[in-house]
Amino acid sequence: MIDRLFDRAFGAGASPLRHLGTLGFLLFWVLAASGIYLYIRFEPSVAGAYDSIGGLERWFGGALRSVHRYAADAFVVVTLLHLVREAAAGRFRGFRAFSWISGVPLLWLLYASGIVGYWLVWDARAQFSALATAEWFHGAGIGAEPMARNFLGAESVSDRLFSLFVFLHIGLPLALLGAMWIHVQRLGRPATVAPRALALGTIGMLLALALARPALSEPRWDPLGAPDSIAIDWLVQFAHPLMYATSPSALWSFALGTTLLLAVLPWLGGRRHAQPARVDPENCNACARCVADCPYEAVRLSGGKAEVLAGRCAGCGICAGACPSSTPFRSVRDLVSGIDLPDLTVHALRDRLQDALAGHPDSVTFRCQSSEGVPGAGEIGLRCLGMLPPSFIEFALRNGARRVRAIGCREGECPWRLGLELSQERFARRREPQLRASVHATVHATGNEHEYAFALR
Repeated sequence: MIDRLFDRAFGAGASPLRHLGTLGFLLFWVLAASGIYLYIRFEPSVAGAYDSIGGLERWFGGALRSVHRYAADAFVVVTLLHLVREAAAGRFRGFRAFSWISGVPLLWLLYASGIVGYWLVWDARAQFSALATAEWFHGAGIGAEPMARNFLGAESVSDRLFSLFVFLHIGLPLALLGAMWIHVQRLGRPATVAPRALALGTIGMLLALALARPALSEPRWDPLGAPDSIAIDWLVQFAHPLMYATSPSALWSFALGTTLLLAVLPWLGGRRHAQPARVDPENCNACARCVADCPYEAVRLSGGKAEVLAGRCAGCGICAGACPSSTPFRSVRDLVSGIDLPDLTVHALRDRLQDALAGHPDSVTFRCQSSEGVPGAGEIGLRCLGMLPPSFIEFALRNGARRVRAIGCREGECPWRLGLELSQERFARRREPQLRASVHATVHATGNEHEYAFALR
């Protein structure tokens, strides 16, 4: 329901809720670009850190610093929304488990990067955060004496401490980027670039917020004591007041318990065991179309033939729709494809098509199971529209059907990520296997589904 409200406001192609992952990548690069400029102007020393940051609070530098601050907050928001949305949709089990588990360390790296960034400012907020972090680590028994003592006196703080801060604030984001790269490794054609309209709108909002409400430093760090009232960033630094409201051990329990729960979530509750696709070596010519189209990197070439990695397979059938041997025009009694689903074979699909042509010769409809409607008379249900080879459409038209329709899901709602997108490319003759030029296709996208109508030219 919320998704569709955003679709109406922004359009499915530019809805923020449907592009939370790409927004995360966009915000990371905004942080990196603005951070490079800020680092050039920053003086990493006890005497110069606070003043160098203050010197940025002119029009350009101040705006860029504010963009950096608000992009960090936005990064936290879109990451948490992405986590909640994927969890609510149940996208963490089976073939999705790797992507889910690899995302858990991102939370630690994200918060650590943000917290260390505040320390560089060397103001009262940095003092509060550094002391709270030191007390938290001491609460876990790290260090023989309270680490906070290293921050209490001016004589114990040296420029080398800022070298450590700078190292952490560069190293942690680099580790975060590496973890983000790992996070999308088992996704075919991963979406890491936000749509142009959404990207420009996001950057524009950050700039507008930076100009309307500039991010300013708190008073200078006081080695004799922190002020009574500090304006903290609740999105990045919420753990500090939570620790003081409870205890360091309670915060450790919360952090580690939440991490453990997220890590084991793929194995909790029921699991759907999809039958993985299978390869028939005699009909596989190693064209690699199934490798290129698999949404979850579950197919690879090995020994000159396709090979299915069963643990990654979603059982969507998109690979069968990509196989050049999945054509009903083959004059064989048993239609065996180079790669196929054992529980919904291309041969069974041809049998159902021939039955539909016999019962309703004028019209045939292929319907994705994720579309709004329910397959009716003369309609052939598909697990995914992407499992439909375009040759089936021409076969139906040349065997008596005057009209053929293919109905898919709403844009952005394919359970297998790429089914609708790949079908659109095949029908538009931009991807193999292509719809032949002798077939004319028209598309009609309603609020609930995509519908294609086909006829011979």
